[in-house]
Amino acid sequence: MEVFIPKKVFYEKNTLKYKQGKELLEKYSMTGIELIEIDNHHNIEEHRKMSDSEFVDMKKYLILGERKTQRFVPNDKTSDYLVPYTSTGCPAICTYCYLVCNFYKCSYLRVFLNREKLLDRLIIRSIREPNKVFEIGSNSDLVIENTVTGNLEWTISQFAKNGRGKITLPTKFHAVENLLGISHRGKTIIRMSVNPREIIKSVEIGTSNLEDRIEALIMLFKAGYEVGLLVAPVILTDDYERMYGELFEHLADKLPSKLKHSLPVEIIFMTYGHAHKKINEASLKNTFDVYDEEKMKISYRGKYRYKDEYRTIAEDTIKKLFHKYLPESNLMYIC
Repeated sequence: MEVFIPKKVFYEKNTLKYKQGKELLEKYSMTGIELIEIDNHHNIEEHRKMSDSEFVDMKKYLILGERKTQRFVPNDKTSDYLVPYTSTGCPAICTYCYLVCNFYKCSYLRVFLNREKLLDRLIIRSIREPNKVFEIGSNSDLVIENTVTGNLEWTISQFAKNGRGKITLPTKFHAVENLLGISHRGKTIIRMSVNPREIIKSVEIGTSNLEDRIEALIMLFKAGYEVGLLVAPVILTDDYERMYGELFEHLADKLPSKLKHSLPVEIIFMTYGHAHKKINEASLKNTFDVYDEEKMKISYRGKYRYKDEYRTIAEDTIKKLFHKYLPESNLMYIC
């Protein structure tokens, strides 16, 4: 099971108010990891002054603080609300990651110690609006965060006892062993993100490989979790039809028949941005360049999307591949 071990830990002084904060600082202190006190997790001057070329090293940092706000943002896809929760950012280095657009080079893992307050708000909202689905993993990968904090297993257990409706989260990591024995009462949906092996290796750097992700999905399903699959993001390489065809064929071969019959699938095409371009050119020069000037166009706020003439053909191709290999599964949307 992969575990995130930070290179440095930056912590707000109020971290010491929380039992979990004290325990984390003590644990990392005992292992010799450098601990650095900060005033505000949102505004670390040292990090703002670092160059883009230091992005990869910054991804090894862990930031501890408090989340001050928690907005419930309406959503119209696999959940009713997007809910900021116990972390933002991630230690992985996906060269297209949308969190870079939000946090730029400070898209490292930031953990919030006031988890009780965050969960209380979530549970109260779920009681007020029963039968809703709350997406708690839109700002981070809670499976890899769980290897630091144990927050996900705690959340699943507590929401099962007290919450209404369901919580959901996506992941690119296979560290689900600690989730398998939890009494989740069918209130948690875990969606595994997948891509062709070549994409994972060259673009989703630091994440679990395809085989481990598939095995984790199967284990969660056997443990009674409601599960889903994200094919995301679809990247239109010159050889994308072969790669995604092989991906769907492999999924069809590996996934149990019962799982395939109940499997909701989301397909999401890649967007890209000026922020990615600057970070990747400065710190990831030898990685595969996902930006294709010929196939992409400027969309909004410095974002790039695939041009209509490429996107239309690719969407039709991906749909046909999906229906060929996973005809019994449910394509929820493609966007």
